[in-house]
Amino acid sequence: MSRKLPEARISGMPGWVPVGAEHYLAHTERGASIRELARRAGVHASTVLRQVRRMEARRDDPLVDAALTGLAADRRAQDLRSPRARGTGAMNTNRMPLDAETLASEGRRILRRLCEPGAVLAVSPEMERAIVMRSDAGGSGTRTATVDRGVAEAMALKNWIMCDRPGRVAQYRITPDGRGALSRLVAQQENRAGGMAEAAAVFEGAAAPERARATRNEPPLMVLARRREKDGSAFLPPDLVAAGERLREDFELAHLQPGTTQNWEHFLTGPIDGGKPASGPGAGADARARLAAALRDLGPGLGDVALRCCCYLEGLETVERRMGWSARSGKIVLRIALQRLRLHYAARSDRHDLIG
Repeated sequence: MSRKLPEARISGMPGWVPVGAEHYLAHTERGASIRELARRAGVHASTVLRQVRRMEARRDDPLVDAALTGLAADRRAQDLRSPRARGTGAMNTNRMPLDAETLASEGRRILRRLCEPGAVLAVSPEMERAIVMRSDAGGSGTRTATVDRGVAEAMALKNWIMCDRPGRVAQYRITPDGRGALSRLVAQQENRAGGMAEAAAVFEGAAAPERARATRNEPPLMVLARRREKDGSAFLPPDLVAAGERLREDFELAHLQPGTTQNWEHFLTGPIDGGKPASGPGAGADARARLAAALRDLGPGLGDVALRCCCYLEGLETVERRMGWSARSGKIVLRIALQRLRLHYAARSDRHDLIG
């Protein structure tokens, strides 16, 4: 039985671009024949033809169309600036400077949000960024995340999201391919973290820690919100979930503010001190101040679990391992942290501008 050879990539394209999109652009923009592309990729011509036809049909999707248009413009600019065309050194003028690592990081964050019940990604030509909205039982919506349009275009091109409701404000939902990609991205992240811990343990002569296994893709708050006590009451009442979402929204505003360079990892690697938060104009600086105040009020331990679960969306099992807690204790500590967080917000009388 012959072994299938890997398809050749088109030079100049970012590594995250699907092969079908590469073939489509090479055929439509550069005039490469179907047989030439098939011969280069080591596949039958009918395979490339189906890829080209499928990609052409997907151009009705505004994000897919924008992604293909941008990639084609980038490739034309590279050709014009190549030594062969201009006699000078080639320049990379990619309109969408998105590498695979950034796409993986943003993909984990956004796809997790899109796994929540009632969550959609909304985008329109008037919006600078795409937003993730989650509708509740009352019909109202909560904005849970924002993402660069370039990342949203890449996710649509890779078929991680699909347009569910076209219009002036198009709505996208996660696809089965997107759920599978999220599982792979989460597993890669945890395997990489487990490999680093294993290497450190071997270097120190200690036993290698147990490998982290992929957990549920939903954020911990959403999982615990559905859990019931023996008497039928919710393990996390709505006011505690709202407190965690409020912390997360401040984190999103501060973390995604353009020009923000603060490294939030220092909240996880040491005690939460009373240092002055980074200054800056606009809602980003206000959000940083509110986030720092909330974490100082929670203190070490409670602040760690709130930041990890509510903001970084880490699973409870991962938090328990990293914090050195016993199994199934993380949910209790998280609930205590959310109760303290609710009191913190109840004591604040100032009105603040959140994402949603």
